[in-house]
Amino acid sequence: MLDELEALRQAAEQEITAAGSDAELQAVRTRYLGKKGKLTAVLKGISSLPPAERGATGQAANQLKRALSEAVVARSEALLDAAAVLPEGFDPTRPGIAPPAGGLHPITQMIYDLNDAFATLGFEIYDGPEISSELYAFDHLNFPPDHPARETMDTYWLGGSEGRSGADRLCLRPHLTGGSVRYMQTHTPPFRFVYPGRVFRNETTDASHERAFCQYEALIMDRRLPFSGGKLLVDTILEVVFGREVPIRMRAGFFPFVEPGFEIDMQCLVCSGSGCSVCKRTGWLEVMPGGPPHPEVLRAGGLDPDAWEGFYINVGLDRLVMMRYGVDDVRLFHSGDLRFLNQFA
Repeated sequence: MLDELEALRQAAEQEITAAGSDAELQAVRTRYLGKKGKLTAVLKGISSLPPAERGATGQAANQLKRALSEAVVARSEALLDAAAVLPEGFDPTRPGIAPPAGGLHPITQMIYDLNDAFATLGFEIYDGPEISSELYAFDHLNFPPDHPARETMDTYWLGGSEGRSGADRLCLRPHLTGGSVRYMQTHTPPFRFVYPGRVFRNETTDASHERAFCQYEALIMDRRLPFSGGKLLVDTILEVVFGREVPIRMRAGFFPFVEPGFEIDMQCLVCSGSGCSVCKRTGWLEVMPGGPPHPEVLRAGGLDPDAWEGFYINVGLDRLVMMRYGVDDVRLFHSGDLRFLNQFA
């Protein structure tokens, strides 16, 4: 049996050395080391040998198996080295060319920056569904039944919802404010959270309007909330967006979901408040609505308006990013044009 093992060794080593490709090498391996290979057959036959010969034969067979396995690996590495022929003039010591790296969309980057800023102030980052309903988009927010925002000229209603109302009439969310009611219904105040996301409006697109755009909403709710708490929200957003403190002013304005309501303006950064074509010679730009949530909105969220006070803002993020980078057409952000987006990578 030992003579037979020696003959197998010599034959196998010759065939391994002669193998000129990986396929030929694997065939040799299968022929000797496979389940039905020649060496495997020898190992299976050891049990039929006289007891005195089994130990030495088994030891020799196992040593041969290890030796042939190592020889196959060595030949495989040699074949790989032989195939890796460098082209003429190639210098392996020269540094390589880094593959092009992607970057975040400027609006996405701004959302991350704002989330980080508000997280340090103890705000939760909230996310809600993009499919809403008449109940959350309008009814819970104190919109009157005949409000024009409920019409198809403004809101994208989903097919199959015709003739329905309330929770059964589904739409793409036209704003994020309905998500605030969802949050109130599932959380116990006091709380503070921000809510970034896309919204959808049936708009005619132009340089300052898009059908899908991003908003950034923030809400603080506590037993007693000074007006300065609301101003903190506005100051934080503008300081993160523009990298410095921006003067603001708050004017009375009507919105169904806040009482009292405010139009919040920022000083024009193009003319520093002196008046230019961008701000229509006023020195100010309207950037967001805000104010304490209307009592009916609090009731819809399951909160007692006599016990809780809050302050809410909702900013059109696309326009702020336009001002930050001097972009004059909002459609560029959603065009998918890599020539434009690569400027922010």
